[in-house]
Amino acid sequence: MSDYSEDRRRPRDVETAVFQYGAAMIFLWLLTGFWQLQVQDPEIYEQRAARNRIKSIPILAPRGTILDRDGRILVDNSPSFKAVLDPGELKLEHLPLISEGLNIPYDKLQTRLRTLRRSGAPGYQRVIIKEGLTPAEVTFLEAHRAELREFELIRSQRRLYLSDGLAAHVVGRVGEISEAELDKEEFALFEAGAEVGKSGIERQYNDALAGKDGSRLVIVDSRSRRVRDLDVVEAKPGRSIRLTIDLDVQAVAELALEGRSGAVVALNPRTGEVLALASSPAYDPNEFVGGIGVSQWRELLNNPDKPLLNRAIQAQLAPGSIFKPVVAYAGLATHVVSPGFQVHCSGGASFYGRFFRCHHWSGHGWVNLEKALVQSCDVYFYNVGKELGVDRIAEFARVAGLGSATGIDLPGEEDGVVPSSTWKARNYRERWFPGETISVAIGQGALTVTPLQAAYSIGGLAMGGVWNQPHLVAWEDLREIRPDFETPEPKRAEVNARHRRAISRGLWGAVNDGGTAARAALADFEICGKTGTAQRVSRAYALEKNNPRLLDDAWFVGYAPCRDPEIVVAALFENGEHGHFSAPIVRDVIKAYYDKQQRLEWSQRAHPPAEAEAPAKAAILRPGGAR
Repeated sequence: MSDYSEDRRRPRDVETAVFQYGAAMIFLWLLTGFWQLQVQDPEIYEQRAARNRIKSIPILAPRGTILDRDGRILVDNSPSFKAVLDPGELKLEHLPLISEGLNIPYDKLQTRLRTLRRSGAPGYQRVIIKEGLTPAEVTFLEAHRAELREFELIRSQRRLYLSDGLAAHVVGRVGEISEAELDKEEFALFEAGAEVGKSGIERQYNDALAGKDGSRLVIVDSRSRRVRDLDVVEAKPGRSIRLTIDLDVQAVAELALEGRSGAVVALNPRTGEVLALASSPAYDPNEFVGGIGVSQWRELLNNPDKPLLNRAIQAQLAPGSIFKPVVAYAGLATHVVSPGFQVHCSGGASFYGRFFRCHHWSGHGWVNLEKALVQSCDVYFYNVGKELGVDRIAEFARVAGLGSATGIDLPGEEDGVVPSSTWKARNYRERWFPGETISVAIGQGALTVTPLQAAYSIGGLAMGGVWNQPHLVAWEDLREIRPDFETPEPKRAEVNARHRRAISRGLWGAVNDGGTAARAALADFEICGKTGTAQRVSRAYALEKNNPRLLDDAWFVGYAPCRDPEIVVAALFENGEHGHFSAPIVRDVIKAYYDKQQRLEWSQRAHPPAEAEAPAKAAILRPGGAR
């Protein structure tokens, strides 16, 4: 009996022991969890619990508007919605539903999430997945609010640009911040998914335009429905920026370039204010708002007409004969020539064993400086260049603002090239040959300038040796944006009054006395200016290839009034063949400028402002003056 009982008891004892040990382990496991929850990491678990009932909803700051000099809107905002993702809450099984409901290709959505992970952004950092939601997409998120708790629907402001790409290269565009930009110091305060300026004024003054986002802490129920607000930090809207651009003059400049590749720059040389800056062909910045498709982006990048290129500040091309006033300035300043110095032009001349033709093959006869500028005689300037040498030409070209960026407040400005013997040795490890100077003297060879530099250079010479830095935001407004900003002093050089008059007479005659720029003439007032026809390749090669893109570039720089200019305009017509084809572009822009001034003066005479308001209003309305 006892043996039987002992045998039966042993299995029960084993079972009891297993149960006891199991219970002890479960108890220890629970005790460990309790220790972590209550003692070791209470803050972490409190935060996780809070996230189940408290949400932080961002309040996006609207970007500041961009205005022209008269306060007219160039860039505005329109109400919109954005889908914002909390990566920490994301469930991968929801991706197909998200892709379908928000009309985002599945592979693009996956790529977006992989990029987010690679960026090293914290898991709690919310990211904009899509903006500019359609009504159907808004309805989808509202209907799936309980299921897709990783998403929040945010009210926002969508960027709105002028139609047809008007002033596109000035104002620029916005887009989602890239991985490369996240590593740059200028974007240190921005997070992944943020919308930032990519080009133009949007990029140059991004910090001022962006503002500062706010946030709202809200209590939500188990279905992610808002119960009540806990705390609100209001967003700080971006600052509005007023430009020196005159929308009327800008529109005329762009219309004059319609159907052509080229650029127009209009400056007030007295202040450096940019009145118009046009580049053609342009693009529509509205296409970039909310993200541009891959195919559209590739089409823009591969377009042979390069619509993304801001030709006004980035096209570096030979200036042709618009460089001749600079050579004249150098020759007079160094006493190599005098205003009465004469050369005989028979259609060309030989230098260093090579024959260089004049553009007028039958010749100009005897020419002095004035006639050489009026008729754009190449032979005269071949001789001046030969006497000067390339290094002295380069010295005065740099004084006149060529060969380096002007400092305009736009990103991406190019320097151009002013060749010299040192420049060639440094870049090509070769010595400079005297024959190369002959080509440089008429604006050819290795010399390149941008349209902005052309306007800046000739405008400063016309002002008697005063070059005010071009800018798109008035200095007084810029001091409000950047309190530590100091107004740059203009560049100055001594230009003899007699020499200045000699050059001006030549530029006056080019327009008003049977010169090469007769198409720029206006009956109401006088314009001074200079045409330029610049070869891209040799004439023989251009004829052989029969390619329109190899035709000569047409330039014209004009200013008015001739004695004390308040507007200078440079026009580049790529492949325009002859400089006189650019003259009407400048004429139309200058006419638009003065027509507007007359309208404003008539309006002020008909409706004079109150005495106390007159100075302030006049400062805003007068296009040619400093504001």
